[in-house]
Amino acid sequence: MIKKVVKATWDGINFSRRLVVNLIFIALVIVVIASITSDDGEIMVPKGAVLNLNLNGNLVEQKRYVDPLDAALAQSMGPQDEPAEILVDDVVDVINKAANDERIEAMLLNVQNLGGAHINKLAAVAKAIDAFKAQGKPVIATGYYYTQSQYYLAAHADEINLHPYGGVSIEGFGVYPVYFKDALDKLKITQHVFRVGTFKSAVEPLIRNDMSQAAKEANKEWLSHLWQQYKDEIATLRGFEQSNFDESLDAYLAKLEKVNGNSAEYALQNGWVDALKNNQELRQQMIDLVGLDEKGKSFRQIGFNDYLATFKLPIAVDNPLSEKVAVIVAKGTIVDGHRKAGEIGGDSTAALLREARNNDRVKAVVLRIDSGGGSMFASELIRREVIALKEAGKPVVASMGSVAASGGYWIASAANEIWAAPSTITGSIGVFGTIMTFENSAAKLGVYSDGVGTTELKGSSVLLGLDDKLAQAIQMSVENAYSRFLEVVSESRGLSLEEVDQIAQGRVWIATQAKQLGLVDQLGDKQAAISAAAKLASLQHYDVQLIEQPLSPQDIFIQNLFGNAAVQSLVAKQAPQSASVGAAMQFDNFVEQIEQQVNSLKAFNDPDGIYARCLVCAITN
Repeated sequence: MIKKVVKATWDGINFSRRLVVNLIFIALVIVVIASITSDDGEIMVPKGAVLNLNLNGNLVEQKRYVDPLDAALAQSMGPQDEPAEILVDDVVDVINKAANDERIEAMLLNVQNLGGAHINKLAAVAKAIDAFKAQGKPVIATGYYYTQSQYYLAAHADEINLHPYGGVSIEGFGVYPVYFKDALDKLKITQHVFRVGTFKSAVEPLIRNDMSQAAKEANKEWLSHLWQQYKDEIATLRGFEQSNFDESLDAYLAKLEKVNGNSAEYALQNGWVDALKNNQELRQQMIDLVGLDEKGKSFRQIGFNDYLATFKLPIAVDNPLSEKVAVIVAKGTIVDGHRKAGEIGGDSTAALLREARNNDRVKAVVLRIDSGGGSMFASELIRREVIALKEAGKPVVASMGSVAASGGYWIASAANEIWAAPSTITGSIGVFGTIMTFENSAAKLGVYSDGVGTTELKGSSVLLGLDDKLAQAIQMSVENAYSRFLEVVSESRGLSLEEVDQIAQGRVWIATQAKQLGLVDQLGDKQAAISAAAKLASLQHYDVQLIEQPLSPQDIFIQNLFGNAAVQSLVAKQAPQSASVGAAMQFDNFVEQIEQQVNSLKAFNDPDGIYARCLVCAITN
């Protein structure tokens, strides 16, 4: 009787689920037909409009792959668990296009929902903002509460407005990993760590409860260089002294006390913003600047996504006759095998480089790297394809983004030239291996493993522990891997092994230091690297071709479907975002940090268990 009830209940649930899915599908078909037969979905740019650069999400070099249907349904149902992502190139293209568009008269730099971004990504956008201003078009920044990343862009505006109940948070840079040693001890998990390099701190969270003095020394140095770059830029743009940056709580409290704890007034009095305006006052300011829209309720404007849709094709179309400089993005953790966009698979990224090598129209390649490393084996697969490109007569320029450290430097090392932004984090030349065994954890639960094998090598497992002799063998392999890393850098950079060893040891460097040490050839952005690659290939006229993993026809259809303005207007229910820094967000950030560190462990799939990975390269700002 119970079995029949359970079966009937389950059948009812399945029927209901299929009914709901089918109803949603029918509704979408109706929406598509309605949008095709209507002109309402066409995006028009009003004459004399403001470009409302309303950026929502994190600035990235390459968006992570998300199943288009899942993404579309998530967007229609409400806020997403994963933060939205915005391509830096898209933002730059929109600003550059608007700068020369006679219909656009000004820009509203709305950074309220802009997430985190490294300085080099912000600098690329800021450069485009400066070019926009150079056309005689004003830029007005607005925000409720400026984070450090948001303020970097706002500082490039002609005027910075702040909500009267808002504030500005400029806190500096830091790296504060979460340490698990005591937790692992309490769980009776045995951690076997193998590493080379005085400063190779990637495994410290597993074997310590705090940061080692050597790691603190190295991290403090490159963080200070990065902080100095930020201060130089902001102080110059805002016209105040660097003493205006509050680097001690005493200084901050003294200034805040003068304005009775009013954060907005504090920002105004110290020159961080130009005016305090609420939403209504800001809207009136923009109406006075460009006039009312057709409905007579707000100012004439077009948003970031809508303006991008007016000129960006759903599928890139390349001239089949022109010579190319190919750009291949290597973003994320380097892992073994095939991976989708947003991660670097040894096989999949190598395949993209091979595609460029086999394309007769491609004459040079820019490998755009934004990675703290990962699998040594996967890194070597990619490096070998870079060498194969050079042997085929096609120069390769490595262009470093926010970070190109450890394995990220490994894959860059073989390039003809290495370019980096002044703020790029690189180096971290070192390797490690790590194995967790659970013999003590299992024993506490009364679980054991025993048996026989044909060799002593078969006598180790996660439930049997690690034999001391096998541990010794693994340490030898790690030391050999470090020697190989030194040789790779020595051969490619024209340095002796001793010279490389002195600047290696797992130590992280800022790009300005790395250039002085011979690890980087030139300082410059991605466009400068593309020009350098074209020069190496003696190209006068060329097109830039992005080589990436293609989407399936079904993925393209779904992306285009939900990119349709009419469809979005009918299904979108996304709740407004907020840059609140309340307790809930602080806790979320803490949980996210732990998840990132745990996920980095889950991504360790090198067949030899040896990794070139920089953990501290993920700075907090």
